[in-house]
Amino acid sequence: MCLDGHCEHNVKPLEPDTADVRNAGAGLGRRRLLLAGGAGAAALTLAPVSFARAADGPAGAAPANGSEATRTITGFLETGVADFVHLPVEVPRGIRKIAVSYSYDKPSVPSGVPGNSCDIGVFDERGSALGGRGFRGWSGGFRTSFEIGAGEATPGYLPGPVNPGTWNIVLGPYQVAPQGMNYRVEVTLTYGERGPAFVPHHPPQRAKGRGRDWYRGDCHLHTVHSDGKRLPAEVAAGARAAGLDFMVSTDHNTSSSHAVWGEHAGPDLLIIPGEEVTTRNGHWLALGLPAGEWVDWRYRSRDDAFDRFARQVHRNDGLVVPAHMYCAYVACQWKFGFENADATEVWTGPWTYDDEHAVSTWDQKLGEAVHTRKRWLPAMGNSDAHSEPQVIGLPHNVVHADDLATDSLMKGIREGRSWIAESASVELAFTATGGGRQAGIGEKLTVPAEAPVDIRLDVRGVPHGTVRFITDEGQMHQESVGASGTGTVVWRTTASLAAYVRAEVRHPMADGSPGQGNTMGDALLFGPMAAMTNPVFLERKGR
Repeated sequence: MCLDGHCEHNVKPLEPDTADVRNAGAGLGRRRLLLAGGAGAAALTLAPVSFARAADGPAGAAPANGSEATRTITGFLETGVADFVHLPVEVPRGIRKIAVSYSYDKPSVPSGVPGNSCDIGVFDERGSALGGRGFRGWSGGFRTSFEIGAGEATPGYLPGPVNPGTWNIVLGPYQVAPQGMNYRVEVTLTYGERGPAFVPHHPPQRAKGRGRDWYRGDCHLHTVHSDGKRLPAEVAAGARAAGLDFMVSTDHNTSSSHAVWGEHAGPDLLIIPGEEVTTRNGHWLALGLPAGEWVDWRYRSRDDAFDRFARQVHRNDGLVVPAHMYCAYVACQWKFGFENADATEVWTGPWTYDDEHAVSTWDQKLGEAVHTRKRWLPAMGNSDAHSEPQVIGLPHNVVHADDLATDSLMKGIREGRSWIAESASVELAFTATGGGRQAGIGEKLTVPAEAPVDIRLDVRGVPHGTVRFITDEGQMHQESVGASGTGTVVWRTTASLAAYVRAEVRHPMADGSPGQGNTMGDALLFGPMAAMTNPVFLERKGR
């Protein structure tokens, strides 16, 4: 098949008598460009690859159990090709396993020019439509091969029967060099009985909690089921070592790990299924998914598909959370807006300028929300840990919930009853007291406009830390705690002066100074974040 008249699409059998080269080559005149499911990123569909002939034995005889048939497909993609290239594979009856491997060239490019990068995944005979039922796995660019059978599959892929029909191997040319991309895909089918079915072990939705309390959890973690290098057992062990009560599994674009978390959860650790949905215009976390639920990622902001998948998550009481909105990597920066978001990740991994920028954007959104009396967006912090030496739980969320249960924790995060800590050694309490009433993080205190309100932060675990109180007017108070890292800071304001107050606790600057406030560009004048809260809102009585 030809792309723009400059490529080839050839089928090359490993055994000359197991493929019909003429039939495969017939696709040269059948180029077509289509939108998956009618709304999504452009997908180019190539000519189908046939396995019509038996792998062994005389014509008409059933293939021998364990025999294999292989087809090899080569092609060329130019810069500007569709986001996804579908390679249909006609799978006959009697298949026990499908195995796929692929490679592509990586020509040298000048500094600053994108080189070749290509993802891969597969959809089964139920179809490859956007959001459809045929999803069977995705490994992005992390693996060069995968296998699927009834009882087991490569991590990132879903075990199950290899039914007859048209399967689609999907290539995702993430970047294409100016020289173009030569690719090679090899598909091997193994004949035989299916064998025993895979038995999933999903995690429970509740663990042994402490009733209504604060619970610590990292909601952005990866395993070998996507591009992480840690096994699920290692991630669970890391969460326990970090002093976490819960964690959310968020492998990129696949639900395959959901089926193995049950053996790693326990009374001391709640494991919640999720997914990092990796689109071409930003990444977002789908938190609190039903076990096995998959969320499609094959769209851009211009495709008007994001709303549909946000609704999918919301129908199951899950959360939609834009992730690392200012990440500098290709396709990571957030372009979908915040209307459908339930929270936003403002701190990802060790503190960097990207996080400063994200907190600034989030604070701006807070100001807009209180002054327009619209819904406000809570902040989250997560590690996005993939492998050593990335630290699980740096940072994590401390959530006030009715119990250590998925629904309670999602509710607490959605309502902003949470704060962010760099580690379990950091503790804080943040309240606003006035008019004989008290409100905590994520809550509202309604008082007369001029009534005094005392803002109090108790902190422990940040030696020489600097406490900042920030309102809709900016930083209004700064005070340092001593070498012990334990202290109490109190500041008085009124509802007429502050629509909300939030707190930050910062480490000292590299030179040991506490940093400066009320200065233009002060994002560069403070040390790394140790903890930060969602706001307490102050409302004028009678407004």
